[in-house]
Amino acid sequence: MDTELELNSPSATYSAENIQVLEGLEAVRKRPAMYIGDVGERGLHHLVYEVVDNSIDEALAGYCTDISVTINPDNSIRVEDNGRGIPVDFHEKEQKSALEVVLTVLHAGGKFDKGTYKVSGGLHGVGVSCVNALSCYLKAEIHRNGKIYTQEYAKGKPTSELQEGGHSDRTGTIITFRPDPEIFITTEYKFDVLETRLKELAYLNKGIRLKLSDLRDTGRDEAERNVEFYSERGLSEFVEYLDESREKLIDNVIHIETEKAGVPVEIAMEYNTSFSENVHSYVNNINTIEGGTHLTGFRRGLTRTLKNYAEKSGMLAKVKFEINGDDFREGLTAVISVKVAEPQFEG
Repeated sequence: MDTELELNSPSATYSAENIQVLEGLEAVRKRPAMYIGDVGERGLHHLVYEVVDNSIDEALAGYCTDISVTINPDNSIRVEDNGRGIPVDFHEKEQKSALEVVLTVLHAGGKFDKGTYKVSGGLHGVGVSCVNALSCYLKAEIHRNGKIYTQEYAKGKPTSELQEGGHSDRTGTIITFRPDPEIFITTEYKFDVLETRLKELAYLNKGIRLKLSDLRDTGRDEAERNVEFYSERGLSEFVEYLDESREKLIDNVIHIETEKAGVPVEIAMEYNTSFSENVHSYVNNINTIEGGTHLTGFRRGLTRTLKNYAEKSGMLAKVKFEINGDDFREGLTAVISVKVAEPQFEG
């Protein structure tokens, strides 16, 4: 009875006054896990991946060859590339610079225009703006048009105007940010976690040089705190790395690089003496750990091809049981990478 009285009391009314609208990047700060997964170690490192992915997209578009990530002594992160640089000209609709639009407006970016980026890991335009929202300090330094442009932010809001100063004989973007301790459980970056992701990106994007430096006093020697990743053969080297502790059944990695319906497809695979299957699949450099049509298609194609070969060569004549797909994937190590213009991600 008391509950009924409480519900019907004036204080329990639900009206337009109860509807809140979060402006700008407030939504990201209010519910950060919705955008970056969580506010623990995983989400903290995800901030770096979001900024690096922008540089990788520049590389996939053919404008960037070098990307460097630096962990500063205060656990802030500096990501530098030699791409075209984020545009800084005035955006008529938003009435601010294009740089400020990219850094402060959700669902803003060049990934929606097929002419700018044919392939991209960032599909929704929320990446770097989320990083800005969840950082207590962010500085963007843009080298473009022979000049250097800078602007600083705090918690998603600009703290300075876009400033033009100095001459530059190169192009590129430098983003320096410090995660907000009010948001994250920890703000201490782990070198090994970032190293694993950058190594993975180097294998997935052959010909791109990625560097990682740690300026903190961690007790590691100079060589351990400064690493560089570069892959000439891409996925073939990735498979060799994954299988380096296993005994191989074939001498050379099987490598297939082709294009189907305008979608570049790359596959590298080999067999070892183990009984386990070790298959990694990627779409636009994103690890699709829940699988997808690309992984299903690979498995079906592999089963069909090997089964047809076995039947035609008479290998199955004396086999008393039905061979299925699992049998063909024992001891298989493979990496599948597709680059799709407009993929649909779930999960």
